[in-house]
Amino acid sequence: MTPPPGLIIAAPSSGSGKTVLTLGLLRHLVRQKVRVSSFKAGPDYIDPAFHEEASGRPCINLDPWAMAPERLAELTATWTERAEMVVCEGVMGLFDGATAKQGATADLAARLGWPVVLVIDARAQGASAAAVLRGFATHRDDVTVAGVILNRVAGDKHARVLTEACRDACPDIPVLGCLPRLGELGLPSRHLGLVQAVEHPDLEDFLDKAADLVAAHLDVEGLRALARPASGPKGELAPPLPPLGQRIAVANDEAFAFRYPPVLEGWRKAGAEISFFSPLGGQGPEPGSDAVYLPGGYPELHAGRLAVNGFLDSLNDAVRDGATVLGECGGYMVLGRGLTDAEGERHAMAGLLPLETSFVERRLALGYRRAELTADGPLGAAGEVLLGHEFHYTTILEEGPGRSLFRCSDAEGRDLGPAGLVSGRVMGSFVHLIDRGAS
Repeated sequence: MTPPPGLIIAAPSSGSGKTVLTLGLLRHLVRQKVRVSSFKAGPDYIDPAFHEEASGRPCINLDPWAMAPERLAELTATWTERAEMVVCEGVMGLFDGATAKQGATADLAARLGWPVVLVIDARAQGASAAAVLRGFATHRDDVTVAGVILNRVAGDKHARVLTEACRDACPDIPVLGCLPRLGELGLPSRHLGLVQAVEHPDLEDFLDKAADLVAAHLDVEGLRALARPASGPKGELAPPLPPLGQRIAVANDEAFAFRYPPVLEGWRKAGAEISFFSPLGGQGPEPGSDAVYLPGGYPELHAGRLAVNGFLDSLNDAVRDGATVLGECGGYMVLGRGLTDAEGERHAMAGLLPLETSFVERRLALGYRRAELTADGPLGAAGEVLLGHEFHYTTILEEGPGRSLFRCSDAEGRDLGPAGLVSGRVMGSFVHLIDRGAS
């Protein structure tokens, strides 16, 4: 079966407006009865939830640093069944990645063959936008910039200057639209990015307004004509992560929302049963679960509630019954002894690992991680490598004593030392695991 045509919405830099544009485009296509699937480049957990609300279909991450080309091809084929078009939102600037040479949205475009539609924030420039377009269009021979959208345009005169300059500089790249400045379409943020989609009471109204903007100012049919089917090497791959057990209970609510769907789908394909529970609702793992997965999220915003609602007792009961537990980032903090919130109040956590964390002073930890297992365990044999990403503002007050889960290095190969902790079948770290790596 021929895959549906797709393209990538990218920009010269973060903050150019590609997320709002992508959401408006997705919602507009749905209104036009187009079956559209979407992806998000890079390790972002939050934007995909907005995509899903806009399109009504699952959105997953495609990571050109942490995923092999075969994995990218597999995911683009598996997650676009019955779609008529695919829209992928880039991350940061088009050529920004894990390093100067790896992990950029441009790498994704080159590997999959999807053309790029460049979104240029033109609010502080006129004809100079044409130089930006030409530079991006000619920077890499293996990346096709097929169209341009000019965003935050001041008015008709500004639009004419921008359009004429871009057409003169790059006559083969169509100007697909000039979007006006609309401050009310901004999305609120917090320390890990946008406020989660589930927390927006007026999200439907926002999406409809974004779709109205796209319908009024964008040549959608011209944009659709630029899309091309994805290409890439095919191959049989193991699940991104080994299943933690046969019956895996996954924490799932506003405090534990940062997970990669392909990981869970990989577990299902390997024969595991997946159930969900809400720690914020005072729920524990489903009885009979032999594994528990606590993904990242915002437990620091709900630590007081998690400490007293019975969830931690249920978690400890599962461990006493022999369950394997994996906590990532926020989930890792909950496995510790205590979490101090931004107001300075300490909340007792599960006490399953010797870890104390605090948000009184925020310290940024950000970047891709190559995580080598220090010993045999549920995630694999000693020396095997998993790839992931770390992004948090936590201060570690105490970590250990105890055996580390990984020895980590960053995307440039610099040794970062031991990471995470293991106690029996309970393990965790600040790394959000994405896929297997080469050992």
